[in-house]
Amino acid sequence: MRSHSYLGAYLRRQRSRLGAPKAITATAHKLARIIYNMMRYGSAYVQKEEAAYIAQMREKQERHLHRRAKEMGYELVKLEPKVTATEATPTASA
Repeated sequence: MRSHSYLGAYLRRQRSRLGAPKAITATAHKLARIIYNMMRYGSAYVQKEEAAYIAQMREKQERHLHRRAKEMGYELVKLEPKVTATEATPTASA
């Protein structure tokens, strides 16, 4: 069973980078930091969804790419997806 939470996405990303044993340790450490902060500051746990983690990692990757391109003397321009004529006009189903 696959977890669709922020921590589940974090575990899967770390497992692909570090391997299973280190990823489990890293996720346990992250969970321990969350619990510690909840206990210390009395805050409630706010469960984040997997989509939030994916969006955060994508933004981080884009910032990294922009910075690297600028260091090398390039400028990155984000391409917008092209909309075809069939996608632009919805068809009515009879």
